[in-house]
Amino acid sequence: MKADKVVLEKIVEILQPHVSGGVEITPAMDIESDLAIDSLKSMEILANLEDAFDLSIPINVLSEVRTVEDLAIQVQKLIEA
Repeated sequence: MKADKVVLEKIVEILQPHVSGGVEITPAMDIESDLAIDSLKSMEILANLEDAFDLSIPINVLSEVRTVEDLAIQVQKLIEA
């Protein structure tokens, strides 16, 4: 499954304020190592995603997420469910 472009763009928009140095976020970037998103930032981002997409994201979904695209795919699955 490939991430929907609109979902991916919104996720990048939500992630951007949490990334230092004006790094341009790409779908293949690892959220933890490439973007330096720690667990506290992750919880804030999760809340922002839930608000933006008007859905509830189960915390166990995060265990399946490594990259920005993984996150977009998981959000997309929840939207379609």
